[in-house]
Amino acid sequence: MVVLAITGLLFASQGISAAAPSAAQYTMVAFSNVSDRDLDVYQSTDGTQFDAIGLSAYRPATGLMRDPSVFKHTDGAYYITYTTGGTDIGFARSEDRINWTPMKSLPVPLCCFLLPGTGDGKGLLSGSAGFPDIPSLSPFTTKAWAPEWFVDGDRVNIIVSLSTGGGFVPYLLTAQDSSLSTWSMPVPLAGLGADRIDTTIVKVNSTYHAFTKNETHKFIEHAIAPSLTGPYTFVPPGDWGTLREGPALAELPNGDWRIYYDAYIEGKYFYSDSSDGLNTWSAPKELPGLSGSVRHVGVLREPA
Repeated sequence: MVVLAITGLLFASQGISAAAPSAAQYTMVAFSNVSDRDLDVYQSTDGTQFDAIGLSAYRPATGLMRDPSVFKHTDGAYYITYTTGGTDIGFARSEDRINWTPMKSLPVPLCCFLLPGTGDGKGLLSGSAGFPDIPSLSPFTTKAWAPEWFVDGDRVNIIVSLSTGGGFVPYLLTAQDSSLSTWSMPVPLAGLGADRIDTTIVKVNSTYHAFTKNETHKFIEHAIAPSLTGPYTFVPPGDWGTLREGPALAELPNGDWRIYYDAYIEGKYFYSDSSDGLNTWSAPKELPGLSGSVRHVGVLREPA
């Protein structure tokens, strides 16, 4: 397992925004309409025009490689987490965004039942008074889907959608060590409720913004909270339409915010911008060059 220091992380699109954005480099990771087992990597200087730098850059030995999320650490390396199609989530590491080394996957049901400080299985829980949310994450968890990095201060987190057969629920996992091999008990994001998937979070000033797909009605919702775990309150989203999923956000060089999302039935990818702190949004536009090719992207912004 590659060691990843938690303190001093350089975090772009998922974290606190800079006061005065300057020239930037954007890294987009995605799977494609052709394959949900291969990672495609693109880069851009403006968040609009992306060029491929690594097609089929990484394929795990087994399982899927869907819904990748990416961030960069101060060691200069890039890290992705992704959907495998099972009850675990995958990880890989790269120095150059083109050559990727697989890391140990995280079996989410196991991590969810290990007491802090134990690693031998003796701390397994089937639900207890001290962990009231554990019964909703019994050992019968069927899917761990769409993991998203979110670094908040000195804490590395993953937002992951977990299902026990009754619809997906967004949960927070927090790394307990620098190797990312030990994780906290899962904490539900209060206020979002069940049947939400593809949840991603950004923080603007002191407010946490969650963007999540309502799986029942098939559209992207926007909710805000004073803390990472909530409680979240839904606010009016942009006019992004229905049959939409996979939201990813990044701050543009001019300080505006951009949401990218997957119109998966149409086979197109769109974006929409906000110039007033995620309150109102521009009319959607197709992502040039990549619409029709990419699926459920992750976007990282870093200094050029």
